[in-house]
Amino acid sequence: MVLFALGGIALATWGPRLLSIRDSLHIGDGLVGIALAGVTIGSITGVAVSSHALTHLGPKAAIGCAAVLIAVGIAIIGTGAGLAASVPATVVGFIVVGFGVGGFDVMINVQGAQVEKAAGKTLMPLLHAAWSAGAVVGSGIGAGAAALGIDFVWQFLAEAALIAVVAFGAIRFLRAPDEVAASDGPSTEGAWWVRLGQSVRRLLDPRLLLIGLVMLGVELGEGTANSWLSLSASDGHHQTETVAALFFTVFAISETAARVAGGPVVDRIGRVATVRATTAIGVLGLVLFILGGPVWLVLIGVVLWAVGVSMGFPLGMSAAADSGANGAARVSAVASIGYLANLAGPPIIGSLSEAVGLLGSFWLVAVLLAVAFLVAGSLGTRPRATLRPPSQDDLRSARG
Repeated sequence: MVLFALGGIALATWGPRLLSIRDSLHIGDGLVGIALAGVTIGSITGVAVSSHALTHLGPKAAIGCAAVLIAVGIAIIGTGAGLAASVPATVVGFIVVGFGVGGFDVMINVQGAQVEKAAGKTLMPLLHAAWSAGAVVGSGIGAGAAALGIDFVWQFLAEAALIAVVAFGAIRFLRAPDEVAASDGPSTEGAWWVRLGQSVRRLLDPRLLLIGLVMLGVELGEGTANSWLSLSASDGHHQTETVAALFFTVFAISETAARVAGGPVVDRIGRVATVRATTAIGVLGLVLFILGGPVWLVLIGVVLWAVGVSMGFPLGMSAAADSGANGAARVSAVASIGYLANLAGPPIIGSLSEAVGLLGSFWLVAVLLAVAFLVAGSLGTRPRATLRPPSQDDLRSARG
């Protein structure tokens, strides 16, 4: 849970201070979106090499290396955007952070699945609640630093040190054996083109594609909030940087609470009904946030938006695990889809905002969240054959 929380802190570092970063670099929202694309580029590579890192280094060393890359990347963003005021240096920082977070997220999810398996109970929503709680801490740090007038450079350097120190303290207590990553992770045997073919065939599974579509909608919604919520509250709803950062804090707290409460809800009404209810709530929240009005109404929209994206990712992974053979590889596939959507969202929204404005670009998020609602049936438990008493025809056939 500590490692999941660090992931949340890392991804909440730059969102609340994006206004200051933009002003320091003297660029517009479109170029901010392009800079944020560095996170996506890095994450694609990080996700791709994560299974190999687990296999060859073991979970402790691999997760430790990823944590160091995250810390280094955050430090580069701070110094590149602040002290150097250099867009290329800032982009390099985002790429390094993306690479570290991409590998880190996949690897801690593999470890989380092992913990869940050993415990014999559903724990993934709770682990992802820790990620959301980390985002609360990260956004709180950003809001506090903005309120106190602390330059984002020093905030980022302090958070980089925090992430590195705490991560190395936490990984010492990982109990899963090193060989778990190799045995339960994606296959690393055979030529690379054989593994690629297996991955493509797996992704073409119709049910897995639909689960991935659910992940796409909810993770695009979460990624958009991570990077653009504070800036949209500032530019679109005319709030100060401090208040705008607190908007994201409200989002992170709401998402955390929804995930903590989500387990009992799933046990009562099931995965499909839970995802349909939450995504419908999320669409309503986005509509309220986009259309605006009194501050209290916009804040209600933020809360509902957070609830809407809270359950799709952890429940999607559970659904992928029982969607067919080689559950670990299936979990890895849909997790990668969702995670890349989370990170691809910010540059897409930034580019779209140049044409329709930042708030207007959020309609894309609302539409894809509605699509997630429509295909949520893919998260249902696989039907099992039911036993029934033999009929007279069955008995006659057996005697024959």
